[in-house]
Order: sequence, then structure tokens, then C-alpha cells
Amino acid sequence: MVDILHDIIAHKHQELAQWKSPKPSMRQALACSPTGIIAEFKRRSPSKGWINKQASPDEVPLSYQTNGAAAISILTDEQYFGGCDRYIVEARQSGVTIPVLYKNFVIDEYQLYQACLCGASAVLLIAACLPLDTCRTLLVKAHTLGLEVLLEMHSAEELRYADLRPDMCGINNRHLGSFVTDVDVSFQLAEQLKAACGDDESAPLLVSESGIGDAHTICELRQAGFRGFLIGETFMRTPAPGLALRNLTEQIRKEMTPSQE
Repeated sequence: MVDILHDIIAHKHQELAQWKSPKPSMRQALACSPTGIIAEFKRRSPSKGWINKQASPDEVPLSYQTNGAAAISILTDEQYFGGCDRYIVEARQSGVTIPVLYKNFVIDEYQLYQACLCGASAVLLIAACLPLDTCRTLLVKAHTLGLEVLLEMHSAEELRYADLRPDMCGINNRHLGSFVTDVDVSFQLAEQLKAACGDDESAPLLVSESGIGDAHTICELRQAGFRGFLIGETFMRTPAPGLALRNLTEQIRKEMTPSQE
């Protein structure tokens, strides 16, 4: 006689092993990539409204992967960005295997479990949203769950968060209060950020976020020490975000000097 409960539990162990298996490293993917682009799936923003309302999470992220993204960022905030956790699930089911960043306003450990269960590789923590001690607690918990952390800062005052030693340190060129974007923020903070992160092998990898749209700027940011570049609206405002990514990566390769390759 077949023991159905035995079969169910055996299958549940298989599911758990799959869920708990090591996820692709976003930090390593960026470090090894010639372009370092984190292509973002972003359907709307609170300041500009709908960017691409018809964009499909089972098509655009996969097209990013096909066209050379080192990693993918998926907005999961529903109220202000038109996203949801399900979009990461659908992206994974469509065939996305490269690292996926769970991009949301994480303020509680519960959200880290959400990120883990939907298939994310890394989670965004934002210094402006979190007291230092809370950020430390969330970072440690994320690592316990097998998630890498991109810790986002915007000002010199927030660079002290780099002491928490996240996997990646990001500079957001968009002010989260006014939503004004200025890529010069990354250039202005680059040297201070590098000093705060250190230069040993375990030092956080540097990421520039928002307001990046051309190959020349990316090459200049690489010279300044950044290795990851989060780009969303530049791609999402086009009819074919994946092809827009491919065109940009081709321009980057043409623009790069031998020392940058």
C-alpha cells in the first residue's frame, strides 16, 4: 500500500532543498562582467507615473538576460511602483537564472523572507530608511537566509553605513525625497565611498544607481571605481527594453579603454 504522507514529506524535502540551495551571486556577477549593468524591471514611479504599463515580467527580464545584463533588479513595491513579489517568481519561471535584486523599501525581517521565497538573489537596504542598528540586524538576517545585500546611500553622512560591510555599496543618484536625479552624486562621493569600504578582497563592490543612460558616463564611473550600474527608465521607456540594453552594451565595449576591460 502506498504511503501518501511519506511521499508528500519526501517531496517537501526536495522543495526545501531547492529553495535553500545557494543563489547566484550578484556581487560576483558584477565583478566579472565587462559592463556591470543591473537592468531594472520598473513599470511606474511615484514622480513620473506609468513608464511601461504593458511590460511583462515573464518577457522583459528574460530579454535582459539574453541581451547581456549582469543582473536584474525587479521593483516589488505595488503602491508606488506598480510591482509585486510575483514578478520575480514569473521572471524565474520564464528562464531567468542570473542574479535578481529584490528592490523594495525593506524595513522588517518579514520582507527578507518574502525576497527569499520569491527567488531573489540579493535585497536592497536603504540607509535613508533605516537606523544604523536596524540596518545591521537586517543585513545579518539577509546573510543568514543566503541573500546578498546592496546597501544604498545618497550622502556623505550616510557613508558610515559602509562599516556594516554589505556585499555591495550603492550610491543612488536620485534623491528619495525630491526624486531629483544627478549622476554627479556618484562622482562626488566616489573617493569617500572607496575610503569607507576599504580595498581588501572582501570590500563591498561599488554600484551607481539611477540617472545613467549613456556609455561614456558608465566608462567614467568605472574609472571612478564603480563596477555595477543600475539602469531602469532608460530601457523601460523603449518598446524593446532588451534591445535597448544590447545597444548600450555594444556602445560601452566600443567606448572602453583597454585598462577598463
